[in-house]
Amino acid sequence: MDTLVVIGTTAAWAYSAVLTFVPDVVTSSDVYFDTSSVIITLVLAGKYLELKSRGATSEAIVKLMSLQPPTATAIKDGTEVEVGVEQLVEGDLVLVKPGERIPVDGEVVSGESGVDESLVTGESIPREKSAGSQVTGGTVNLGGVLRVRATRVGRNTTLAQIVKLVEDAQSTKAPIERLADTVSSYFVPAVLVIAASTFLFWYFIGSGKWEVGDVPSFSLTAFVAVLVIACPCALGLATPTAIVVGTGRGAEMGVLIKDAAALETAHKLTTVIFDKTGTLTRGEPRVVRVHAAPGTDESGLLRLAGSAEKGSEHVLSKAVIAAAEAAKADLTTPETSKVVPGEGVSARVLGRDVSIGNRRMLGTLKVDLGLFEDRMQAMENDGITATACVVDGKVAGLIGVADTLRPEAGEALAGLKALGLKVVMLTGDNERTARAIAKQAGIDEYRAEVLPADKAGAVKAFQDKGEVVAMVGDGINDAPALAQANIGIALGSGTDIALESGNIVLMGEDLKGVVRAIKLSRRTFTKIRQNLFWAMFYNTASIPIAAGVLYPLTGWLLNPVIAAGAMAFSSVSVVTNASLLKRFKA
Repeated sequence: MDTLVVIGTTAAWAYSAVLTFVPDVVTSSDVYFDTSSVIITLVLAGKYLELKSRGATSEAIVKLMSLQPPTATAIKDGTEVEVGVEQLVEGDLVLVKPGERIPVDGEVVSGESGVDESLVTGESIPREKSAGSQVTGGTVNLGGVLRVRATRVGRNTTLAQIVKLVEDAQSTKAPIERLADTVSSYFVPAVLVIAASTFLFWYFIGSGKWEVGDVPSFSLTAFVAVLVIACPCALGLATPTAIVVGTGRGAEMGVLIKDAAALETAHKLTTVIFDKTGTLTRGEPRVVRVHAAPGTDESGLLRLAGSAEKGSEHVLSKAVIAAAEAAKADLTTPETSKVVPGEGVSARVLGRDVSIGNRRMLGTLKVDLGLFEDRMQAMENDGITATACVVDGKVAGLIGVADTLRPEAGEALAGLKALGLKVVMLTGDNERTARAIAKQAGIDEYRAEVLPADKAGAVKAFQDKGEVVAMVGDGINDAPALAQANIGIALGSGTDIALESGNIVLMGEDLKGVVRAIKLSRRTFTKIRQNLFWAMFYNTASIPIAAGVLYPLTGWLLNPVIAAGAMAFSSVSVVTNASLLKRFKA
């Protein structure tokens, strides 16, 4: 792109040098040393302002890097020692006081506190942490004192990986940027031809029709003005500056865009497919309904059921135990316990025979549901796993367990529909459960009984219909589907697997991040289109003026110095327009 400026200023300087040292060669006495120097000064000033503006667009990287505290309080041999973060190794125990940033990724050994993870995940609500909780380096301890065992330090921390991903994304080229490069590769030679034609026209033809004064000087002025004002710097800046700001703003919002191509593709999406378990739902079954028989209260039912389930490691058993503990039921260890695969658990609790399980277990025990039949049927129709609790040969009640929707799922899905996108759910659950979850979430289209290995095929089926598909998964067992989709969006909390999966990573667990990512992509490409339009409009409109098309009508010819200032201003204006993305809010 500098070719045009170099040729223009060199031509002006060379012409002036010839006039200075061999004045008899040309009749003119006008020299353009000042023009060359002022043009170069203006171009450099423009580049300085451009670099300042582009530096501001990379603020996200600076902010992320500043989250890493320089020192940490390590506990060695029971003594608190302040050390540089770079001295910490995996396994070290660090003390984090209220108001301090956590220096490493690790596991809380002791203490309880709220931790502000907003600058890493984009989620404003602090997360409560206690012994066994995972914490991320760079987040802020808001309340009590935490003792944290380091699990990842240095370049292995989540924060360091985020910085690396954002840097990589900002250094890649989007397909539309390659288009701008291609246009420039043809544009520059075309401008050289136009500039040469302008010089020849005014020297041999125009000067004969209109009074131009000194012919060589006039022709050279038009030649230099065309070269300088046509420099396609703004065209070259149109895309990369918007990409840098867009990916940086995404990182600040907890949306990691791993390459520029993903950012471009995201604004073309027509269909968003969600995995159910662990993505639309919490991935942790919970007790959602309890129906106790007459003469039995819920607390008593949960006490017997929870105590009986203590003999099982099944995920549903854990849900019942958790519900019983939440109800502050006094659980006891069963005297005897037997797990019947595919049916449930039978145990002896407080001298009573307690069995909890499905319909198959009821058939084995030859127990009739009686009045509970309708309620069990209603649970099953709602996609809830219904288990009956039988005490001493009689049904004491029903306990319904379900994998519940994430609280923000409804708002996120409504947001996607408002963007004109089709929303689809994939699940391995049976048709009844899938239908119930889809109804709760407000999803019209779903695929049930889809094995993890078959999810990629389901994505491809939509692509074969001409859809541009995003797959949203938890980044663990959805890797094939994430890879098959046009855009893979991994939902995670900064885990290694989530960072490696998909093209876009949501650092938090808020599904509204999917909406933010797509809106950010659309806004970014709106800015790119604006920049490309104005850059091309500016160049194509200004070249005729610089070539002297207005001179016959107005007697005015564009000064190369003014052309250089205008060229510099166009570059700065494009960068400034892209910088407005920093204000983006979804």
